[in-house]
Amino acid sequence: MITPMSRRTFLAAGTAVAVASLAPTAAFAAGEGNNPPAGSVPFTLHAEVLDSGEQVTSVTLDASRQGGLKEGDLPTSAFIVHARGTNPLTGTVAYDMDRTVTAARADNRGRIVLELEHGEGVPGGATLGYIVSAGRNVMLDLEYTITQVEPLPQHGKAAPQIKSFTQGALIDPEVDAFSHHVAASGLNYRLFTPPERGRSQKRPLIVWLHGGGEGGLLTGGNNYYDNETPLRANRGALGFTTDEAQGLFGGAYVVAPQCPSMWLADGPAFAPLISAVIEEVCAAHSVDRDRIHVVGCSNGGYMTLKMIVENPEAFASAVPICPVVVPFNSTGPMVPDAQLAAIDTPTWLITSADDTTVDPQANTVHAHELIPESIMSLYQNVTWDGYKFPGHWSWIYAARNDPSHQGASLWKWMAEQQR
Repeated sequence: MITPMSRRTFLAAGTAVAVASLAPTAAFAAGEGNNPPAGSVPFTLHAEVLDSGEQVTSVTLDASRQGGLKEGDLPTSAFIVHARGTNPLTGTVAYDMDRTVTAARADNRGRIVLELEHGEGVPGGATLGYIVSAGRNVMLDLEYTITQVEPLPQHGKAAPQIKSFTQGALIDPEVDAFSHHVAASGLNYRLFTPPERGRSQKRPLIVWLHGGGEGGLLTGGNNYYDNETPLRANRGALGFTTDEAQGLFGGAYVVAPQCPSMWLADGPAFAPLISAVIEEVCAAHSVDRDRIHVVGCSNGGYMTLKMIVENPEAFASAVPICPVVVPFNSTGPMVPDAQLAAIDTPTWLITSADDTTVDPQANTVHAHELIPESIMSLYQNVTWDGYKFPGHWSWIYAARNDPSHQGASLWKWMAEQQR
């Protein structure tokens, strides 16, 4: 069974690329007791989920045992950082290239941080790869090779050149704030638990339902169901864990179930499995059942509507983003008109007019016209911070709390709804 985890371990030594994939619980790729080989400097990969997905943004070298390293800025040319990302299911190399080091600095504890060029459209940093034929994102096997090519300042003299580096964990604080779980039904899910704020009180729960690319892949000889991609592919779930969102909701749990295939494959069958995850979270945590909100994009937008149709009294609000409601790939109708017209859960729909994947007029606009008192945010395109994304990616606006209606932002409106 292929089960990529958030922690990946490899050996990268000098100019020779020697790679050894180990168990995901190992801190380093070689050495006993989770320690690097003698004389080797361990390093960690640090990542951030951008609107287009997660990228490795820096590496931190633990050079504390090298002795006498001078604190301060270092020349960016002192190290070469080479990255190779391989799709574990297809064996396809997504990229194999040097990463540009944009800044380097040593701290007073002997750690060296190498900032790497990253951003929308910048190649070589992604932690995910997309299999077009399967319509799935998968975690790449990451192999980073560090080579020191210039001496470093060491209190008035040059520090010894580091000959060997050992790759350790992939760290993303926002992703790592979610705990891993498997429901009794076998459904994977990740859970964010808000910090305690004074006296214990019941908190709202936000259910994030991912798109089709973040489901499992259990066909074609594959056994891939990783509980990772729903958080790493976009900021849909992560947005609700930001300080802004948590402040508006007064602290909220965020749960992200992962479909073993695609929600569209059998919404009526998946709905009770999602409900079971919600019940499991409510049983284990102090959740306010009158403030459970469901949000989802594309496949998950469809599943969001299916959840409020199948459970009309369960949710305080629903936010279907670029949802599928009409027949899709010869299946359907996914959500019949009569069911849409009967929805009484407060609903805010989001889409972009240039969506070429899910027709916005036939789906989102149509649903808005039928769902009583629903709100709709219809964008002309998906552009954020000056970068234009595919029109289907309207979930970016929801993840950034951009939609507004009568002076209220999306998150503020959601936080005000109660069942």
